[in-house]
Amino acid sequence: MGQKRVVVFVGPSIPLNDARKILDADYHPPIARGDIASLLNDPPDIVGIIDGVFHQQPAVSHKEILKSLEAGIKVVGGSSMGALRAAELDYAGMIGIGTVYQNYRDGKIESDDDVAIVFDPVTHELLSEALVSMSHNFQMAEKEGIITSDDLKLLYETAKNIFYPQRTYIRVLTESGLEKNKIKNLETFLDNKGTDIKTEDAKKVLKYIKNLI
Repeated sequence: MGQKRVVVFVGPSIPLNDARKILDADYHPPIARGDIASLLNDPPDIVGIIDGVFHQQPAVSHKEILKSLEAGIKVVGGSSMGALRAAELDYAGMIGIGTVYQNYRDGKIESDDDVAIVFDPVTHELLSEALVSMSHNFQMAEKEGIITSDDLKLLYETAKNIFYPQRTYIRVLTESGLEKNKIKNLETFLDNKGTDIKTEDAKKVLKYIKNLI
């Protein structure tokens, strides 16, 4: 049996060089509507969906993912758009991987706004932060006693109320009205221990696909 053909849609959740170190695949930019349909003429064995477009142009549709599953393609999703679609389509056989997927599946997060970010279209550098990563890091800070549960609620509400393209840590911390010393401690924590949950999940998706091959 020959080498399995793998197509992965990826963008700001993980740098391409890092992705290639984990999995040798045919990497495409963030998925948009029509991208999976166009693969069906020469279908790959596995499609990995990590990043996708949300508001700039039409997002990947459920119908085209279902069609690819019917065509016998294994579709694995996680981290961002992949997590959202996997939570909606795991009943049909799409495979969901990682924390963000589990949060969608369990109804802990419901809106695509939670994973939406803005990135530089050329460098894919993040220009805003995903609410799902912020929330995760604020929860970790609470566990370490840096902020209280009330602070956590306040930070989450502040972040949620900022339109996603403008959602940055600096803005959230400033607008939250937290005490200066708490903000300082939180910034130190984020610098040293903050994780991008979408990046962690992106790695898990790639490792999962690697094991499939």
